[in-house]
Amino acid sequence: MEKQPISELLETTMQKIREMIGANSIVGEPITTPDKMMLIPVSKVAFGFAGGGTDFSKKEQKSGYGGGTGAGVNITPVAFLVIKDGKIEIIYVNPPPTSTVDRIIDAVPDMIDKVSEFISKDSSSEA
Repeated sequence: MEKQPISELLETTMQKIREMIGANSIVGEPITTPDKMMLIPVSKVAFGFAGGGTDFSKKEQKSGYGGGTGAGVNITPVAFLVIKDGKIEIIYVNPPPTSTVDRIIDAVPDMIDKVSEFISKDSSSEA
């Protein structure tokens, strides 16, 4: 089966999108500072994609194809995960979260720290 021109355009465009967007686009490579603090950038990625084409009429004894595709990518920094002395903190680039779900997600590292402290205190008192 012969490949259609639109298929080739779509494949090429999708390949370029794959090259632009990867896992490291969302959660970046960790950055370690001289004082042993680790910063992990977190971003929001949005992209759009469109394509289309048409076969020209064969009335003029000519056949042809016209088409095109396009894509756009928007990468927005959202926050940094800061890891220092075994503690995790989120530093937002934008204002803090406003929804209940966002606040719960924001509180998870603190809850983990408090539970870990409670368990370690409980274990040491039993010994």
